[in-house]
Amino acid sequence: MANPFFRFKQFTVWHDKCAMKVGTDGVLLGCWCDIPEARTILDVGCGTGLISLMLAQRIPAQIDAIDIDESACIQARENVSHSPFSDRIHIIYTSLARFAQTNTGKMEYDCIVSNPPYFIDSLKCPDKQRTMARHTDTLPLDQLIHDSKRLLSPSGCLCLVLPFDQRDALLRLVREEGLYLQKETDVYPTPASQPKRLLVQVGRQACEHPQMSSLVIEKERHHYTDKFIALAKEYYLYL
Repeated sequence: MANPFFRFKQFTVWHDKCAMKVGTDGVLLGCWCDIPEARTILDVGCGTGLISLMLAQRIPAQIDAIDIDESACIQARENVSHSPFSDRIHIIYTSLARFAQTNTGKMEYDCIVSNPPYFIDSLKCPDKQRTMARHTDTLPLDQLIHDSKRLLSPSGCLCLVLPFDQRDALLRLVREEGLYLQKETDVYPTPASQPKRLLVQVGRQACEHPQMSSLVIEKERHHYTDKFIALAKEYYLYL
């Protein structure tokens, strides 16, 4: 039986009530977001609250975290309430579309982060909760970018982790929304593999020379690269 929780250095994330468990994608995004000046953050599709907790550990910002899965929100509230950051993270049971409609013109965020559902054409799981968390039906990429733009402050940014094969579609949608690529990291599982994930930051402010980099996670099975260790050592217990 899988462990129902994942313990980090400063907090523990329980995930037994959530369709999507703690995984590398969320950890990568939480480590990678470099937004020290952010004072307001929105976590879209927060799940267990993992990314919000990671950012709260590093950045003294107020964080709103939203999800359309009520069970995920219940679990995220429990995880946040047992963390040192409970006074700065607010979990809200709602969709991004509804949240944007209600808050556009009233609330602006310096950073919006999301580890969104990304399966498009694959066979759906009989578990409706897991399907909702994994498939783009509930949050298509174009809607995510459009609604996020409505909520960004003038200097705000949107940070995402996506499958690498969605890069071209993402950049096209970003251009159509009048946003700009600011930072990109291509993620490789091992030195011999093709890139599997894309970490990307886009925003309202034009960037003539976006920061481009790559990250290899493991040198070999269960042996992290120095670059990944440097990124995750504030969080993982045994790094």
